[in-house]
Amino acid sequence: MKITKQLCKLLMIAILLVSCQDDKVELVERDYSNGVLISGEGSGAGTGSISYISKDQSSKFQFIYLSANGVELGTFLQSMAFSEDNAFVIVDNANTITVVDKATFIKVGEITTNLTTPRYMAVVGDKGYVTNWGNPNSETDDFIAVVDLTTYTVSKTIAVGNGPEQIIEKDGKLYVSHKGAYSYNNIVSVIDIATDVVTEITVEDNPDELFFNDNGDLVVLSEGRTIYNADWSVGGNTIGAIQTIDVSSNMVTTSLEFEEGEHPSLMAFSEENIYYYLSGKVYKIASNATALATEEVVSQFLSGMSVANDELHGVNGNYSEQSDYYVFDLTSSEQLYTTKVALGAAKIYFLEE
Repeated sequence: MKITKQLCKLLMIAILLVSCQDDKVELVERDYSNGVLISGEGSGAGTGSISYISKDQSSKFQFIYLSANGVELGTFLQSMAFSEDNAFVIVDNANTITVVDKATFIKVGEITTNLTTPRYMAVVGDKGYVTNWGNPNSETDDFIAVVDLTTYTVSKTIAVGNGPEQIIEKDGKLYVSHKGAYSYNNIVSVIDIATDVVTEITVEDNPDELFFNDNGDLVVLSEGRTIYNADWSVGGNTIGAIQTIDVSSNMVTTSLEFEEGEHPSLMAFSEENIYYYLSGKVYKIASNATALATEEVVSQFLSGMSVANDELHGVNGNYSEQSDYYVFDLTSSEQLYTTKVALGAAKIYFLEE
């Protein structure tokens, strides 16, 4: 019987996923501290997992948590955060954060209580600040969980608006984008760590990615949203935008707006340049740009991306089989490297010794 190349590939993936459920996994201790980690959400086809690629791309390992601990992480692996010594792996539908040694990925602890649909985490000293959707269908039970990283317990919670997503810290304040969970939102929360006082900044609909530029300003990517009629036909769109916020005044100082119907979904920052993803293309603008780009630097469908050392690292997440991972030279736009990585790949993290 003739077996097609595609069928062979699917059979190999099925064998890999089934073998990963075997309790007799041989434990392997490796050092993952100098390379790239790619987290995959997983799906009904298999567990969430983490892939590792060495800095020089000479070696690659799949299912590194399974290899280190003999058990799966589960579905859905939402994101990871890092302290000096540890990595924190957030699996949202399990309401769990697994704590592992950052170099070996051997489990050292877990946070399993007082989390409800956790999403992202910022580490500040011996505390972790975790965005939680609560019940994603409710708009009134969302919060930030404050985790004591010495005991791996939630010490308190801070109520915030609907759908808190990504979270970063600067100068004693937390900045939280509110994508809106299963609905939508248009705010960035600013939380004073010392007092727990929450201030809201209004931005365009569905803010997600955010970072600080070299001037210390907050840059926020808002995707905008599609408005549906009662019969689910499209009734219109709100605009997406890249907005810069002066954190001393919490005022939006610049707003680069996309055309109606355009919904940017990814953003990265490197060497005073902003990279953003829109409709299968990556664009580049200076952090002080007054207009969006007109020509792309890379054409590739992506579900996640990051930029370092004049290279764009991206993943095209696949939820039925392994995902594609790419590296592009940002000067020439040349594709330098590609390989298969975790099921449902979505996030890329650079680690250095």
